[in-house]
Parts: sequence; C-alpha cells; structure tokens
Amino acid sequence: MKYLKTIAEACIGCNACMSVCSKLYFKEDNPEKSAIRVTPAADGSYTLSACDQCRACIAECPTQAISVNRLGVVLINRALCINCLACVAACPTDTMMTWRGGLVPFKCIACDACAKECPTGALKIEVKED
Repeated sequence: MKYLKTIAEACIGCNACMSVCSKLYFKEDNPEKSAIRVTPAADGSYTLSACDQCRACIAECPTQAISVNRLGVVLINRALCINCLACVAACPTDTMMTWRGGLVPFKCIACDACAKECPTGALKIEVKED
C-alpha cells in the first residue's frame, strides 16, 4: 500500500506541506483545508499527521463511498458521500478531515505534492505490504 511517511524529527514547522496541499486540492492557502497537519509541541518539536491508509473508515461508510484503489490508497467518492461523517468519527488517527462549510470529508491520498515541497525530507511516499 502507498502512504505518506512522516518523519517528525526532521520537521522545522515551515508549513510548506499544508500550504501546497490546500492549494492543490482547494485552490487556496488555508491550513484548515490541508490533508496533512503540522502541530507544534511544547518542547519546540512538531507532530505531523496524515492518513496512514489503515482503512478503518471503509466499514463505517453507509453508502460505500470509501474504497481502496489498486495502489492501496483509500479514496472517497464525492458523488456517493452523504456527509454523515461516520468516517471522521471512526478514524483512529484523526486524519479524516473536515472543514467548516465543507460538504465532503477529505484525507491524504499520498499524492506526493507535500513530500516534493518539504525542504527537510520530513515527508516521503513509501509502499508497504498490506
């Protein structure tokens, strides 16, 4: 399965990843609309959060709007989603995202845009066995 590997100790908190993600998928620079989250910790380090493609959300979707593609990436079919947010509630990593005014949840789809933009290599696309 393809996923975004996060290396928190390499993160400098520049937020370039969140910026490129929200611009790519929502056409605006808005951290609330980023599928990756960078959170500062009290000790000056950062926590990186992105979907690890665990698939916990799939069974919770009443309309079968969530599926896995051939690369093992969990995807949401916007046309089938009824915005019940069961997938958000079921997400064990809190990486199924929503935003105020948004009709459909969203998540990281391991597209590589943020990894390419990261100046320190804190993000990498990797593949692991299912």
